[in-house]
Amino acid sequence: MSTPFALDEAALASALEVNVPGFRGPLTATKFKGGQSNPTYRLDAASGTYVLRRKPPGVLLASAHAVDREFRVLQALQGRVPVATPRWLCSDDALVGSMFYVMDFVDGRVEWDPALPNHSPEQRAAHFESIMDTLAAIHGVDVAAAGLADFGKPGNYFARQIARWSEQYAQSRTRDIAAMDALISELPKRCPADDGIVALVHGDFRIDNLMWAKDEARVLAVMDWELATLGHPLADLGYFCMALRLPRNPALPGLAGMDRAALGIPSERELLARYAAKTGRAIPDDWGFVLAFSFFRLAAIAQGVAKRAEQGNASSEQAQQAGQMVELLAASGLKALG
Repeated sequence: MSTPFALDEAALASALEVNVPGFRGPLTATKFKGGQSNPTYRLDAASGTYVLRRKPPGVLLASAHAVDREFRVLQALQGRVPVATPRWLCSDDALVGSMFYVMDFVDGRVEWDPALPNHSPEQRAAHFESIMDTLAAIHGVDVAAAGLADFGKPGNYFARQIARWSEQYAQSRTRDIAAMDALISELPKRCPADDGIVALVHGDFRIDNLMWAKDEARVLAVMDWELATLGHPLADLGYFCMALRLPRNPALPGLAGMDRAALGIPSERELLARYAAKTGRAIPDDWGFVLAFSFFRLAAIAQGVAKRAEQGNASSEQAQQAGQMVELLAASGLKALG
């Protein structure tokens, strides 16, 4: 391979033999599809199968693609939340061209479509219940006991995130989008007062970031912790619920317009009720703000993907599609805001 995402397999195998107990080469690296942010590879070696996640090549936004933070979270969550076992963090850019880490391969299945087309209504219901239970487990982690008390700034999460992603959007802006400008103006006005709730938040909690057991609705591993931080847990809940309102599309398949009851997929009210029962946290009256914030944040992220595609260093062929989603996401956010 001669692409920017190619790995020197021989050099990588030699380094892993030194730094990962039990590792034996040679290895073959195969890049997974998706992973628009941090390129991800399957490593098949003589000693078994592993996964490598790296920063993408090229000029990057400050604080983005923090694979070192991902590695730290995976270490902290062992025995607390289902995640892969991390093995080695390499901060030397010279080996593969950017910082990376290696973790164990979890042999399961990924569901790319929240409609779960290959399942029965009963199975779909069980999957969505498991999703809410998994999210509740993440938000129930004692961050101090897990060594993550300094993993983010406590308090005023929504206000800080609105400011951060407004700035990130401005840096990666490629065209004028009126709906984004409106959200940037209106969200601070609707932002609730800080209620003091702080939890570990995943930051990109959606169905395709979960590894499932092959034959049951059980989460084997929560993946892609790049955006994890300390924040308000409702942000993850709102982010997941966006899938119920997004239309069917190739980049971010949603469930809007589908007969979810016939499919066996719980309603938004039912999902919120299960989450509230599992966590003991009430859903706020202004749920529309939480949804609008989630659409805005994802739109800003998608704009960053579009910018990297323009620069030629996005890590997926889907990058252009994700970039084209910005306007749809922003419009959905305005609708949710009311």
